[in-house]
Amino acid sequence: MNDAGIVNANHILNIQSQQGSFKNWLDEHRHFNKAELTRLFKKHFVFAGGEIVNEFLMSTGYLDGAHQVDCPIR
Repeated sequence: MNDAGIVNANHILNIQSQQGSFKNWLDEHRHFNKAELTRLFKKHFVFAGGEIVNEFLMSTGYLDGAHQVDCPIR
């Protein structure tokens, strides 16, 4: 699992250098549905199953369910 953290961190650094930020990369794929986002994360990151991707995207406001409509994170 330690290797997964290193691999994923390096991939995020690569995304940041190409896109300006990880948020820009996420925003670029905002039109994807949950299944497409899960496939995208599994393609680019290790140890990123459906549950982990779902919780991450909900907690950051990219999927409905974790934040109220008036929440600035949503």
